[in-house]
Amino acid sequence: MDAAEEKRIARKIFTARRSRQRFHPLRGADTPPSLVSAYRIQDEVDRLFQTEANAGPMGGHKIALTSRAIQELCGVDQPAYGTILAETIRSAPATIQLSAYARLGLEFEVAFEINHDVEPRGPAAETIHDRESIAEFVASAMPAFELIDDGNADYGDLDAASILTDRCWCGGVVLGTRATAWQSLDLAAAAGELLWNGEVIDRGLAGDAMGHPLEGLAWIANHLHSRGRRLREGDIVITGSALKTQFPKSGDEVLYRIAGLGEVSLKVED
Repeated sequence: MDAAEEKRIARKIFTARRSRQRFHPLRGADTPPSLVSAYRIQDEVDRLFQTEANAGPMGGHKIALTSRAIQELCGVDQPAYGTILAETIRSAPATIQLSAYARLGLEFEVAFEINHDVEPRGPAAETIHDRESIAEFVASAMPAFELIDDGNADYGDLDAASILTDRCWCGGVVLGTRATAWQSLDLAAAAGELLWNGEVIDRGLAGDAMGHPLEGLAWIANHLHSRGRRLREGDIVITGSALKTQFPKSGDEVLYRIAGLGEVSLKVED
């Protein structure tokens, strides 16, 4: 698949997303031959949003397909990377309009704010980060909602390349209380609690995504490094959902709290 074909597919994805069409996986001549090609298509979709939709700069990064079950469903053995547009990052409490999405889903995550540009660890260019080394680049940690727009996808017909070319379905982020003393917390064991219209409907641990939120952060840093990029000061990074995705209706009020870290809240309107 040459560059012209990748740009054609990116334009198709961008047009469908802008008009809130239903998500369809890439098939036939549109199928990327590799994840490398799929990431180039994602880059072009990002460029189109920035230049033609006036979406502004990138503000952060996300990791998707973090669970083994979802990876097996999509035929991959690794997570997927996506970008977050700066204009879609907001602080709690937030009001979200359903009409802005083809189908809105909520995911429940730990977000990190980066305190300075992330360089490779050590003198060797190929040296990568792990959970311990990436921690020094974190300015603050906070509970967060990821706003997922799955385009009314058929979950029985998905693949990783199609999802990541569509920016991993990221429709934005709502950030909760910022904690700068997060290092004293055992984030892997921190209990999360989801309240839906005042009632607890789900619980889990912040470490249920990849074992520890910093694992997701390190993976993103290493992925960007492999592509000649890096995490930058001020970037927001979300690290995978600790609970199953929920699909809100108009009038819903949602609160997600993580013990010792804080909480994030939103309400949903038409």
